[in-house]
Amino acid sequence: MKDHLLFNFTVDKSIQTVFIDKEFEAELPLVWDAFTKPEILDQWWAPQPWKSVTKHMDFKVGGRRFYAMVSPEGQEHWSLQKYTSISPKTNFKMFNAFADADENPQLPGSNWDLSFSEENGVTKVSISIHNESLTRMEQMIEMGFKEGFTATLTYLANMLKSFS
Repeated sequence: MKDHLLFNFTVDKSIQTVFIDKEFEAELPLVWDAFTKPEILDQWWAPQPWKSVTKHMDFKVGGRRFYAMVSPEGQEHWSLQKYTSISPKTNFKMFNAFADADENPQLPGSNWDLSFSEENGVTKVSISIHNESLTRMEQMIEMGFKEGFTATLTYLANMLKSFS
């Protein structure tokens, strides 16, 4: 068991990009599935006590995921992800935007680039999130993205341990 797993969260306003590096004590195929299969994604993608609910997901280039983060009171925040590039088990890219309940994106959005690598049973996920506008990035940060995404990644790390 590794004592200290890498976790970095960096915001670079000059290029409107958030960089996240996170190591998981799990093999790459399991971590890949956690990011690409809706039945696993919905277990960890929203910060507790919120829930992630995928309405539909087609993980292929040109495909999309339409999902909501649902509060304990039933309030829904919809998002749309469009997959622009997939290299199985190593990288995928997607365009992400908030949306209304009818799948109409609220632009501007952000471009996500997720890379996966494994060494000695530890899988590293490197994520860059380039925002189409500085205003959107600042809004995302103000809404608690760092705290929320950190919590979801911690929850995922604990969930992955229970799978192995």
